[in-house]
Amino acid sequence: MLTHKELKARALERADVKAEYDRLGEEFAFLDEFLKARAAAGVTQAEIAERIGTTQSAVARLESGRGKHSPSLATLQKYANALGCRLELRLVKETKARKAEGRTSRSTRTAKKQPAG
Repeated sequence: MLTHKELKARALERADVKAEYDRLGEEFAFLDEFLKARAAAGVTQAEIAERIGTTQSAVARLESGRGKHSPSLATLQKYANALGCRLELRLVKETKARKAEGRTSRSTRTAKKQPAG
């Protein structure tokens, strides 16, 4: 039986799988920021849900990226605020190397802690 690492390496040998993996990289990095922020705050999905007025399952869908639609900016801001964070959206100029890889321009989003005071 293959390990996860071996299976991933084998799958990424396929050009179509590699292209999709690369395309989704920024989205997964963004979702990872939310998971790290929640873990650092020691807050459960249920607690986040209560703070922003939704259900635990809705928070789980948001964190997994598997919802039927992308969350609104307002929802992402509520999530960040519930953790004592603020949401930052930035446009980052594409490098020639990234364009050559066939990636499209996207905004970079990060959840950052608010400064004290």
